[in-house]
Amino acid sequence: MADLLELSRSECETLLRLGVAGRVAMTTPTGPHILPLNYAVSLGDIVICTTPYSVLGTYGRDNLVAFEIDHFEHPNHRGWSVVVRGRAAAVEDPDELRALLKVLPRPWAGGTRSLYLRIPLTEVTGRRLGDGWDLEESLPVRRVM
Repeated sequence: MADLLELSRSECETLLRLGVAGRVAMTTPTGPHILPLNYAVSLGDIVICTTPYSVLGTYGRDNLVAFEIDHFEHPNHRGWSVVVRGRAAAVEDPDELRALLKVLPRPWAGGTRSLYLRIPLTEVTGRRLGDGWDLEESLPVRRVM
């Protein structure tokens, strides 16, 4: 049986910067929602793009949300996860938006997505199951830095 180990803040931030897809969780009047999406890390915040009238645009903006990335190796019974909690805020500064458009990946989902949200790395936690393996090398897809 593998030990459950805490990841350092530095390890968590490295995995966040290398990752390309995650999930954001928020509360809505009908209960919790979890949405998969692609993302980037810019100026120390997670940045995501959505439509203003989506569930995320409606209930995530200006509210506390959780964002998670993870990876599991089922045959080896090991894995890791990183969770960020923070208040999502709209990016409204035109200069900042122009700069983000140059570095952020295009959203995978179709349609027009004009709302950029920042989730600050206010609370970052991570854990891994098992020791003695390279978390970065385990990523099936990773962002090139």
